[in-house]
Amino acid sequence: MKIGFIGGGRLAFALANGFISAGLAKPDEITASCHPADKTSAEAFKQLGATTLFENKSVVERSEVVIVSVKPDVVGPALRDVRDLPASKNKLFISVAMGVTTATIEKTLPSEARVIRVMPNTPALVKQGAAALSRGSRATAHDAMLAAKLFRAVGTCDEVPEYQMDAVTALSGSGPAYIYMLIESLADGGVRCGLPRELALRLAAQTTLGAATMLQEGHPAVLKDNVTSPAGSTAEGTYHLEKNGFRAAVIGAVKAASDRCKVVNQQLNN
Repeated sequence: MKIGFIGGGRLAFALANGFISAGLAKPDEITASCHPADKTSAEAFKQLGATTLFENKSVVERSEVVIVSVKPDVVGPALRDVRDLPASKNKLFISVAMGVTTATIEKTLPSEARVIRVMPNTPALVKQGAAALSRGSRATAHDAMLAAKLFRAVGTCDEVPEYQMDAVTALSGSGPAYIYMLIESLADGGVRCGLPRELALRLAAQTTLGAATMLQEGHPAVLKDNVTSPAGSTAEGTYHLEKNGFRAAVIGAVKAASDRCKVVNQQLNN
């Protein structure tokens, strides 16, 4: 499969590396356009064995699937740069730009182009990403299956209706930041109780990783109850969290992020 990237940043590199590792593309089947000033990204793709260019048109001409991995405000100019190419017709464009709707992308591309929108997150950089995709009006079931297969090379990928993309962005897109804050807070708590900083952070990170892995064995409420002995230390700690609105704060954070996404979406798509 010949895959092109319009934009050659860290996420594009992570995806390319995942595709190669999963056997979905050979290194010489991947092409990426990098900004002329971004020598680091260009060199990273070259080390993969991929082709790096400094303009978008050749990327589209060389590719069967085009992944648009530029900042949201650059999506329009980048696609207008290639829309008049005969090669842009009958191709699958996959956008990973936050907030840019499939309808907006479709209006910018030739009428024959198919569009899939994907919201990945930063753990894709370590092949532990959580992504969701939505089809544009012309994308087929096969297109959705192909996009899901590509993004499952760096984590998980589920299909959702596009109106749910703000919620996806607020939960899994922003979620790593909330988890990092939790890990940092756990470590701070350990330091307050006398642990060395390095040990506290290592314990907090491994505890978070282990707890997430155990979700394969059951519902989080059940797993929490399994840790919570009557009148024990965990029961006292969870009571303190509940008393201080821990769950409400997390729920509120996701809702606030989702609301912000709606505002950004309106600004990008007007």
